[in-house]
Amino acid sequence: MSASETHLPERLHGLDALRGGALLLGVVLHASLSFFPQQIWIVADDSRSIGAAGLFFAIHLFRMTAFFLIAGLFAHMMLARKGWFGFAKDRAVRITGPLLAFWFPVMAGIVTALVWNAHANGLVTPGAPPPPPPTYDWTNIPLTHLWFLYVLSLFCIVALILRAPFAALDRNGGWGRLVDRLTGALIGWWTPFLLAAPLALAFWLDPKWIAFFAVPTPDAGLIPHTAALVGFGLAFALGFLLDRRRDLLTRLAGWWPVYLILAVVSGVWSYVLAGGPSLTPMTEPTQAKAIAAAVVAIAVFSSALAAVGLCLRFLSGHSPMRRYLADASYWVYILHLPLVMLAQVWVQNWAGPWWLKLAGVSLGVFAVCLISYELTVRHGFMGKWLNGRRIPWRRPAPAAAIPAE
Repeated sequence: MSASETHLPERLHGLDALRGGALLLGVVLHASLSFFPQQIWIVADDSRSIGAAGLFFAIHLFRMTAFFLIAGLFAHMMLARKGWFGFAKDRAVRITGPLLAFWFPVMAGIVTALVWNAHANGLVTPGAPPPPPPTYDWTNIPLTHLWFLYVLSLFCIVALILRAPFAALDRNGGWGRLVDRLTGALIGWWTPFLLAAPLALAFWLDPKWIAFFAVPTPDAGLIPHTAALVGFGLAFALGFLLDRRRDLLTRLAGWWPVYLILAVVSGVWSYVLAGGPSLTPMTEPTQAKAIAAAVVAIAVFSSALAAVGLCLRFLSGHSPMRRYLADASYWVYILHLPLVMLAQVWVQNWAGPWWLKLAGVSLGVFAVCLISYELTVRHGFMGKWLNGRRIPWRRPAPAAAIPAE
C-alpha cells in the first residue's frame, strides 16, 4: 500500500484540540487590543500595558498559520472521502455559507459598539449631523474577523482546480508517490526554514509590511495581501500534503522541542527587530528589513509547527471537554468580536489593572458564546450546519434486553 493510500482510522484529537484552541484564542487576541500602550484599536482602555502587546504578538505569531495547516489536512481528508462534488458542496455550506449569513449581523454588532464608544467618549456632538458613511468597494470591503472564512474558501477552490489535472494525469499513481516522497523530505528540523524562505521574500517586497503584525491580516478587500496568501497558503498546502502522509505527523510530534526552542528564540528576536508594538511599516527593501523579514518568517512557521507538534504529542487522547470546546470554537469565533468590542467599551473607564479587565472581558465573552452555543446551536440545525452533526439533547438509552421465554 502506498503512503498516499494510508490513513489512520482514529480521529486526530490533538489537531482537533489545536484547531479549537486557535479559534478560541481569537477572543483573547482581540480583547487585548484595547490595552495596548498606544491606541491602535477603536476602544482605548484607561489601563494599558506593554504586556498586552506582548500577549497579542505571541498569539498572533502562530495562531492562524497553525489553523490553516490543520484546515489543509482536513480539506484533503474530506476531498478523499467525499469526492470533488461532495467536497465543494460541504465547503460551500459550512464555510462560505456562514460567511454570507453572519457577515451582516456581525457588522451590525460592530457598528453598535462603535456608536456606543463614540457617545461614551464625547465624540458625538448633540444635534450635529452624523458623519457621512464610509464608501466601500471590492478593494476595501470589511471582511471583519470572518476573513478567514473567505480566504479558506479561496484555498478550497484553488485546491479543487489544481487537483483536477493532477488526478487526471496520475492514473498509475507515479506522480502521487513522488509527491509523497518530496513531502517526506520536507519534514524535519529544517521545515521552518524551507517554508520561511518564500514568506520572507513576500515580507521584504511589501512596502506596507509592519513587522509587529507578522503575517498581515487580510480583513479588508477581496484580494488578500500577497504575504497572507503566501504564508497561509503554504501552511494550507503543507497540511493538504500531510494528509497523504499521516505517518509524518509522528515525525512532527517528535521534533516539537526543536521547533519550540526555535520559536522562542526567533519570536523574541522578531519582537525586538519590530521595535515592540510599532505601527511603522518597513517601506524600503533594505538589509535590515531583509533580516527582520527572515527572522519573523522563521518565527511564524516554527511557532506554528511547535503548536502542532505539542498538541500531537500531548493531546492525542480523547477528552470530552476538549472535543466539546473544539466543536464550540467555530460558533464562538463567529460570534465573539462584537461582544468583545461591547465589553471593551463597557469596562474602558473602570478602575483596575489591565490584566484583570482583559481576563474579565475574555471570560465574559466566552461565557455568553458557550451558553448560546449550548442552547441554540449544538442540539439544533445550526449544529448540523456548522459542525456537520447535531448532538441530541439526550442520547438514546440502550435498549433493554428482552428475556427469552
